[in-house]
Amino acid sequence: MTNFDYYAPTKVVFGKGTENQVGELVKEQGCSKVLVHYGSGSVIKSGLLDRILQALDKAGVSYVSLGGVVPNPRLSLVYEGIELCKKEQVDFILAVGGGSVIDSSKAIGYGVENGGDVWDFYERKREATSCLPIGVVLTIAAAGSEMSNSSVITNENGWLKRGYGNDCCRARFAVMDPELTMTLPKYQTASGCVDIMMHTMERYFNQEENLDLTDGFSEHLIRTVMENAQILMKEPDNYKARAEVMWAGSLSHNGLTGCGTAGGDWASHQLEHELGGMFDVAHGAGLAAVWGSWARYVLDGNPARFAQFAVRVMGQTEGDDEKETALRGICAMEEFYRSVNMPTSLAELGIHPSDEELRELAEKCSHFGKRTVGCIKKLDQEDMYQIYKKAL
Repeated sequence: MTNFDYYAPTKVVFGKGTENQVGELVKEQGCSKVLVHYGSGSVIKSGLLDRILQALDKAGVSYVSLGGVVPNPRLSLVYEGIELCKKEQVDFILAVGGGSVIDSSKAIGYGVENGGDVWDFYERKREATSCLPIGVVLTIAAAGSEMSNSSVITNENGWLKRGYGNDCCRARFAVMDPELTMTLPKYQTASGCVDIMMHTMERYFNQEENLDLTDGFSEHLIRTVMENAQILMKEPDNYKARAEVMWAGSLSHNGLTGCGTAGGDWASHQLEHELGGMFDVAHGAGLAAVWGSWARYVLDGNPARFAQFAVRVMGQTEGDDEKETALRGICAMEEFYRSVNMPTSLAELGIHPSDEELRELAEKCSHFGKRTVGCIKKLDQEDMYQIYKKAL
């Protein structure tokens, strides 16, 4: 195992009706004006936004609001939020929504506090030194952004999707009521479950001598999400299953499942980011579509790790041939994806990139030939192209 730092400062308020506490939670932050940042239809139609605003009014908290966040959140709205916060002298952001809203809030927070062009951080041209404090009312169990140090933004100029991580953006508190996720469509629920699993799987696939405790926790988390995802396909209002998935989403991406792993692989996320940027697909579904092709392509880099995953997570019988066991595990994971109506190829995802578009995806993923990704096998631009091609 490698040395590691574990930092998870977010206060979690979990359970039924916890959104009713948001007024007091924000008031405790000692802020003078809040930006309430949200998406569009669901938080308005459900009445959640009205309840949040009423709670702020009751607590005597002044606020302005900005809606319109979409999946794969846009840089243009981030710029709008930065200007609004400066104009209104906002000193706290309340994100009401899922990962896209939280990520957009973090980017706005960076932009207000650091000046200059916020996109510089996502392009790795400079490091943020601070971020406006953020609170979260979570409505989608998926991204784990409510407890993570990362955010992902899409720049419409070139449709580049880039992530940036910095501990200064971690939320002060996260309100998590599983009942708020019960109205999600099955596709969005399943896509969220894949995203949660992948946050742990990215860390699990590494080249280190791993901690048994971290491995065991990771393996159980993945199995728990798989089990409850299948329950939710039949019983979308099952509170226990919603609660299991929601808590798994936070623990999967707050750093816990990466303790001692030197960070993990993350190539599947980088490959999917470009699919999201170019084709605006759901993140979890995009991950499911490329994962099997990535896994088979890099398998020889650490067949023992994939074999362990096959046995401990996917329930496969351990065989004499590690690679054969590993391949059965990969097939079993793809079968799970299909069982919750998630795609296992780009065609099943509903996109049919031309060879020219595949080349463009690989070019963008490699940052125009300037970087490699992954640790099981370091992938260059040609490797990325080959994985995209195999995923067709």
